[in-house]
Amino acid sequence: MTLDYAAARDLLLRTRTDYAAARTAFAWPELPDRFDWAVDWFDRLAEGPAGQRLALRILEADGTEERRTFAELSASSERVAAWLAAQGVRQGDHVLVMLGNRVELWESMLALMKLGAVTCPTSTMLGPADLEDRITRGGMRHVIAEIADTGKFDGLDAALTRIVVGGDREGWRSYTDAEVATGARPRVSVHPDDPCLMYFTSGTTNRPKMVVHTHRSYPVGHLTTLYWIGIQPGDVHLAISSAGWAKHAWSCFFAPWIAEATVLVVNSPRFEAAALLAALDAAAVSTFCAPPTVWRLLLQADLGRRPRALREVVSAGEPLNPEVIARVEEAWGLTVRDGYGQTEMTAVIANPPGRPLVPGAMGVPMPGVAVTLVDPITGEEADEGEVCIDRRGRADNLMADYRSGPGDLDPMPDRDLFHTGDVAVRDADGSLTFVGRTDDIFKSSDYKVSPFEVESMLLTHPAVAEAAVVPAPDPTRLFAVKAYVALAGGFPPDADTARAILAHAREHAPAYQRVRRVEFFELPKTISGKIRRVELREREQAAASRLPDEFRDDDFPELRGAGRG
Repeated sequence: MTLDYAAARDLLLRTRTDYAAARTAFAWPELPDRFDWAVDWFDRLAEGPAGQRLALRILEADGTEERRTFAELSASSERVAAWLAAQGVRQGDHVLVMLGNRVELWESMLALMKLGAVTCPTSTMLGPADLEDRITRGGMRHVIAEIADTGKFDGLDAALTRIVVGGDREGWRSYTDAEVATGARPRVSVHPDDPCLMYFTSGTTNRPKMVVHTHRSYPVGHLTTLYWIGIQPGDVHLAISSAGWAKHAWSCFFAPWIAEATVLVVNSPRFEAAALLAALDAAAVSTFCAPPTVWRLLLQADLGRRPRALREVVSAGEPLNPEVIARVEEAWGLTVRDGYGQTEMTAVIANPPGRPLVPGAMGVPMPGVAVTLVDPITGEEADEGEVCIDRRGRADNLMADYRSGPGDLDPMPDRDLFHTGDVAVRDADGSLTFVGRTDDIFKSSDYKVSPFEVESMLLTHPAVAEAAVVPAPDPTRLFAVKAYVALAGGFPPDADTARAILAHAREHAPAYQRVRRVEFFELPKTISGKIRRVELREREQAAASRLPDEFRDDDFPELRGAGRG
């Protein structure tokens, strides 16, 4: 079956709650030799009935807001594209875009796609050393940055074309000039497999990898993300995601606009649960996506009544613990549906609307995605193993390649499979449940320990806001299970709290997964918010003796002999 882009999208909209039908009928669309999503999809939407719909709404903490229709963003991105071309941006150029959630971010991403340039979205939290690495390895020729961040580029590559947003600075060209630019942008011919976006991974275990996506892999690949979230035309979609990371493109750019929905952004200098919950209701949000950390913070603050228009709630970024799902369902009557993907791909495994959910499960392969589990020892397909994406057929939502430097490919070692580094188990109905990262799983007393399973159990104790489980060297067990715990408000980091958590673990976990050490700790995270367990593992390996703030189960004689065996 051959589908064009619009027909493939419409099929997924029609089968939104019929996974079997979607899985059977969907095929990746056949694209013409020239395909530029910003021109061939977004601008066409803007010319039609969707043109006057709200495409973007940004709410500021002071009560002000910005609104743009599809037609307005189409027109402004044309002006910006013409102006950027006049500043020397050419097809194939790499452009570092370091902007927060402001209209210029969406304008510039559309404009750069129209020019055939390669956009490298970058977090405003990065410092000069990280920027120098991205500029050097990424072969950046231009940078677009907010006035507050321009100082970070002092002393970096002098050949960069520097464009400032939100002010003026000597040596920088003002984006404001684009607002009054005249003339037409140059027309370029963009092939679906030409580079479009370049992302640096969050670096949870080592130096960030450089990932290249094409005009096919994200603009087309995010059809799966649309399907997972369940966005419909005219919806208002709110996703909690920081600009500069791949998830922002997933849920604040491609998926909603593929669906002809409104992207809603709530800007705040710091996270405020009450303000977010109020915005969900007042702005009539219909679909909402947030990472597990945000869901846990919302639960601590009390969810209150269900927002009036809310229909779909999803989570991504890290595995979602069953306890969170249960508490949201109790409060709102909605099931938080987990979804899984990486910077290197779009949503590949998820719990779609209408399909019964297994609490804690990643879900099922998305339409068009071939997933296999591979035993890391035998290399054979198994019911428990590393999650791999089969590249032998169509894998339109998988990145083009890794890069190690400007123009230097870093080929994937397996031509047939893309190895995610995540381990999952498959149940009888095909649902996949996350076990852990291949480098996070460890053995204790010759039993395999999944940190995710232990962390999920710990989160059922009211004192535990967040937890990270790592192996601690132990002369008897090889490794003991240790939990680094961030405490919920009102619980002191003392022996009584440690005793209660250890007792809870003994009661609710089998002996081989029993937490035997606890330390109250501010969990190290990447700037995208993911826990860096590698730092905690290294801390344990470096400890020559017991850490001074650590509590152990044998500190509490009353716990001996208790538990599940």
